[in-house]
Amino acid sequence: MRKVADFWFDPSCPYTWVTSRWMAEVEKVRPVEVRWRVMSLSVLNEGREDDPEGDPGGYLWRPVRVCAAVEQRYGRRALGAFYTAMGRRFHERAEWDAIPAALADAGLPADLAEAAESGAYDEVVRASHEEGIGLVGRHVGTPVIAAEDADGRRVAFFGPVISRVPRGEQAGQLWDGAVLVAGTPGFHELKGPPHEEPRFD
Repeated sequence: MRKVADFWFDPSCPYTWVTSRWMAEVEKVRPVEVRWRVMSLSVLNEGREDDPEGDPGGYLWRPVRVCAAVEQRYGRRALGAFYTAMGRRFHERAEWDAIPAALADAGLPADLAEAAESGAYDEVVRASHEEGIGLVGRHVGTPVIAAEDADGRRVAFFGPVISRVPRGEQAGQLWDGAVLVAGTPGFHELKGPPHEEPRFD
């Protein structure tokens, strides 16, 4: 029986994109099914005096709004397909104005792109974001993952932040370890060496 892993993401984050491709590998080697969920760095950083994402024009709202529209109208499987299409264009090809093309790649209607310039789905974004970030706290970012550990308990964690995609059994081992660590009573944080630039090979 496959277990659900909820994966909250902001589609603009390149490290989250790498982690999402790891999760696609995990689905191949572990009885895990990813359920894609929306979160927002724009929402996370509201009210801050600094701008950690360097987004004074509010661009980061655009893709996440379209993600919310896709999920609301066509469900989470469609959201996953759109995120995959958008991630390939955004992060692997540096096509940052490719929302319409990504919708076409995912077989979704072109009119969904209109959500980028509208606040119609902002409350949906905020509600989904709060659900995810509420599991781990506001001191982290994207992605947030929630899953069942070996004892059937629901555990949640930020990350892992990785710069390259583990494949095959290596992906499965990282999954096993992440869930094990996150389920340890009193666990709070684990960090590695300084980050590398993300690799999309």
